[in-house]
Amino acid sequence: MTTTPLPLLNALPAEGRARLMQFAEAVSFPAGTRIFEERGRADRFWIIRTGSVNLDVQVPRHRPAVVEMLGHGDLLGWSWLVPPHSWRMGAEAFTPVRADEFDAVAVRTLCEEDPVLGLAVTRRVLDVVAHRLQATRLRLLDMYGPGASTMPAPP
Repeated sequence: MTTTPLPLLNALPAEGRARLMQFAEAVSFPAGTRIFEERGRADRFWIIRTGSVNLDVQVPRHRPAVVEMLGHGDLLGWSWLVPPHSWRMGAEAFTPVRADEFDAVAVRTLCEEDPVLGLAVTRRVLDVVAHRLQATRLRLLDMYGPGASTMPAPP
């Protein structure tokens, strides 16, 4: 069983949180909007305020497989922190979404200038990566492993 990581903003010291929020811009996505595609350029990330987002992975000869649903307080996107800065999954707004959007280059620069904040952000993002990896593994086993009840329909 996996546990959901502490939301990014809650995990940061107050001063670091305030510095990070200086880079936030409020955005919204209607339901059904593709927010990013697997292998696309990861130049931003979001913290979800309201709504839900499906994370999916490409599966050869099948529709993208939804591996996790994100909601309030969740970090959407971690690939911005890790070279080559390309998305490892895709994301689609399942319901209307409001979020804070962050410019990845600006945040990476902030983290380099403030190593204490950088370490805190990196640790929290690493928690998210570990959680998503486990969630993806379990979901794909459910879908394609021994005893899977259904296979997704091909595109």
